[in-house]
Parts: sequence; C-alpha cells; structure tokens
Amino acid sequence: MIDIIGKRYWFFLISALVIIPGIISLAIFGLKPGVDFSSGSTMTLRFSGEVEQSQLRQELVELGYDEAVIQRTGEGDSLIRLREITPGEKEKLVEDLEAGLGFEITVRDYYSVSPVVATKIGQDALIAISAAAVFMLLYIVWAFHRMPKPFRWGMCAVAGLVHDLLVVIGIFSILGWISGVEINALFITGMLAVVGYSVNDSIVVFDRIRENMSRGISRDFEVVVNSGVVGTLVRSLNTSLTTLFVILAVFLFGGVTIHYFILVLLLGVIAGTYSSMCFTSSLLVVWERGEWGRFVSWLPFVRKPA
Repeated sequence: MIDIIGKRYWFFLISALVIIPGIISLAIFGLKPGVDFSSGSTMTLRFSGEVEQSQLRQELVELGYDEAVIQRTGEGDSLIRLREITPGEKEKLVEDLEAGLGFEITVRDYYSVSPVVATKIGQDALIAISAAAVFMLLYIVWAFHRMPKPFRWGMCAVAGLVHDLLVVIGIFSILGWISGVEINALFITGMLAVVGYSVNDSIVVFDRIRENMSRGISRDFEVVVNSGVVGTLVRSLNTSLTTLFVILAVFLFGGVTIHYFILVLLLGVIAGTYSSMCFTSSLLVVWERGEWGRFVSWLPFVRKPA
C-alpha cells in the first residue's frame, strides 16, 4: 500500500513553500481590486478597423482619461477600465473616440460601480466566506458526532479549506503584482465554489477513514487514515481530472470576462484535491498523535535550536 500519510511532513513543507510566498505578496502588495471593489467603470469596445493600443491610450489621454487601463481581449476587443462615468458620459466618450480614431465603435459591455457599492460588495464577500467556513465546521462536527473528538475533524477540514483559499489568494496577489490581474465579484463566486469543493473532497476522505475505524482494520490511527486516503485516491483523482478537463475547455474557449473566474476554479480544484489527500488527513494524524512540536519545527520559517 502507498504510504501517503507517512510522508506528511514533506507535504506540509510543500504547502508552506507554496503558501508563504503568497502571504508575503499579500502583505506587501495585497490584491489588485477590480471595478467591483474599487469603484469605476469598464467598457469592452470593438472597432470596425485595426486600432493600436498606443493609439487608443493616446486618444483617451487627450480626452482627459489619463488613468484609463487598457487590455486586449482574446477576441480582439479592447477592455477599458476608468473612473466612474455616467451612461451619458459613456456615450460622449464613444463618440469622441470614433471621431478621433476614425472607426465605428461597438460597445459590447459596459459596467459601472459606485464607491459605496464597491465597499458593500467587499464587506459582503468577507461575510459570505466566513459564514461558509463556520457552517461547514458545524456540519462536519454534526456529521462525525459519533466519532471521538468530532470537533477535531471539523477543524482539520476547515484548516484544509483555509489552505486552499490561501493558495488561490496568494497566487492572485502575485499575478496582480506581476501582470496586473484584478479580482472582481466573479473571483468571490469562484472562491465560494472552491470552499464547497474543498470541504466536499475532505468529507469523502474522512468518511472512508470513519468506515475503516468502524471496521477496526488497525489500532494504529496513522494506518487507518492512510488506508482511507489510499482507498479514495483513484476516485478523487478521477473526479478532479474530469472537472479540470471541463474547466480547461471553458478557459480556452470561453469569453475573456470569465477567464479569471475559471482560473480561480482551476487553482481551487488542484489545491483542494491535494489538500484532502495530503494535507487535511495528515493534519488529523498530527493532532491525534500530539505531534504539534514536530509539525512546527518542520515549518521553514521557524528557527531550529542550535
């Protein structure tokens, strides 16, 4: 049988090496907020002819929109983010661009968020994710109430959930610093989907562990947990791979406006599969065997005694 749990400290080290750079990036750069969280307006424009990004930027500067951010979409359109403008100002801007660039413009998408709404969205997003974590903890404690110390099982599942969220948020912070990737309301939707996927995968593994304990396959808790993880390994990998194939197809052929949402799901599925197999179950063994001192000593940022 494959000994996955026996290599738990290597998995903890891998998780630390992935998460810590993201936490450092979050502390220094934070997340780059999109219109949903920072207020402003976005427009997706399609031109009847070829327009260079430098031409469009110069025209926007001349019209007084120095702060405008321009991105080229996969379909050849131009996604423009600028300060909050009214529908009337949007119409005038389009007319001025048509006059300055000499091409007809089709507005494929227009979206505007006020500062008050942006603040409310940010607060609601934090509340939603926090509430999801609390209710999932309570559900797992209830579902495993016949097991010894069910709160421990729930806390390990939530730890795996936090692990997955930190992986995704950290990577988006790094991407925001390197290439200007922004977060928006779809990012929060994706994070909530990651929460559900992560906990669902952990519950499947925990349920197999509970079944092994009921059957009394071993007195060694580590052997019981490892048997449960190995028993669900093929099922988890098959489920994750089929999910990833669909996500990749949508990422490659879907619209540019959902690319970052799909990226959240992609990272979340990978992190969730890894954490349920290698992190959450290992943490349960560490807690059960009282190995916290050894666990902490393996963290790369902890100074080892001379």
